Amino acid sequence: MATHIDGLGADGEVVFLLDSRGRDRTALVAIDARTVVSTVLATDSEADIAEVVYDPDTGWPLAAAALAARRRWHPIDETFAADLARQLEDAAGLDLVIVGVSAGRRRMVIRLEASDAPAQLRVFDRGRRRTLQLFPERDDLEGMPLRPMLPVAIQSRDGLTLPAYVTLPAGRARRSPLVVVVHGGPYDRDAWGFSPLHQWLASRGYAVLSVNFRGSTGFGKAFTNAADREWGGRMQDDLDDGVAWAVKEGIADPDRVGLFGASYGGYAALMAAARSPDLYNCFIDICGPSDLLSFIARIPPYWHSWFAMILRRLADPATMEGRKWLQERSPLVHVEQMIRPMLIAQGLRDVRVSPAESRNVAHALLRRNVPVTLVTFPDEGHFLVGQRNRIALMAVVEQFLACHLGGSHELLGDDLQGSSLTVEIGGEWLRPLS
Repeated sequence: MATHIDGLGADGEVVFLLDSRGRDRTALVAIDARTVVSTVLATDSEADIAEVVYDPDTGWPLAAAALAARRRWHPIDETFAADLARQLEDAAGLDLVIVGVSAGRRRMVIRLEASDAPAQLRVFDRGRRRTLQLFPERDDLEGMPLRPMLPVAIQSRDGLTLPAYVTLPAGRARRSPLVVVVHGGPYDRDAWGFSPLHQWLASRGYAVLSVNFRGSTGFGKAFTNAADREWGGRMQDDLDDGVAWAVKEGIADPDRVGLFGASYGGYAALMAAARSPDLYNCFIDICGPSDLLSFIARIPPYWHSWFAMILRRLADPATMEGRKWLQERSPLVHVEQMIRPMLIAQGLRDVRVSPAESRNVAHALLRRNVPVTLVTFPDEGHFLVGQRNRIALMAVVEQFLACHLGGSHELLGDDLQGSSLTVEIGGEWLRPLS
């Protein structure tokens, strides 16, 4: 997962790898194609090297960046180091992204990222030693009351450091309702920067917390591998520890906490509903698997090259022990422990998670009179891509959170019009809000 070819010298004699072999965190390594001698060009003490800028003429690396709590640059070419230092100084606390370098390194396109403002694009003219401001990526966000995203470090109960990000609402210093947003994958990560989801929830009065739980990528192999066979186990503990941290810090109202996730994040919402009903008040699951045996059985053809890793990180359904483990870590098996309100959304063309997995949970909750709403989209797959459908879903999410956590909301109005959203179960509470 953390080793691949990233570049090739123009003479064809040197290969550049992002390489984690023999080390925990990915380094940028040059390998001589004739002698196979390797040379480490860039490493970071906290995170994997994730971005490399190459000279367009020679193909050699100029600088590399790691995404720790924030983006951190490491110069490689001595003649480029001064230009990089000047741009970092001019960035004034923003994250610097080098979009491209022209032939002869005469010009460099720069993107400056903020968490509470649209990214700015500029061009650095090396020959004239001047920087030309271009334009913001989102001029419709200029002047909006956006909130900064703060990097934090949370200690797990078994001693791991969990990189996380929190966005606080305006006008509320302490004890806000909290929404924990769980990333999918789970072999992915949250990063610092402008997050439409964080900004939207903060504008509604919620504190928003995103935790890079064990299994998240970018922080070394040991951190990712710590999640092996921990789906529904310590990966859930990490999320709960994030809530405990937010309560201890005075950020979160312990009586108003919700969990929101899609894909693996949806699975985490379902498992949290069964494992920690006293910690959370409500849950939002978007296309989350509820039956791991069914999930593995339905792995699509384009995942088959990844199948061996899935078996290692979860369990092998071909063995009795593996089937028992997968069943035990399936939320559907623990539906009797779910007592808090649940919103479930599912695309009916999903080839990763069967719509039956969402429907089975919803019907099981309905039989037990647990408040549950199931909305489906007949024209969507595992991720919602239609703009009208996305607006409709978030409008419903906003109403759901307002009902159970007390944040502000807009009337539904015509937000559902033009979408394929179908309320299969539990839509009674939505009708008066229109």
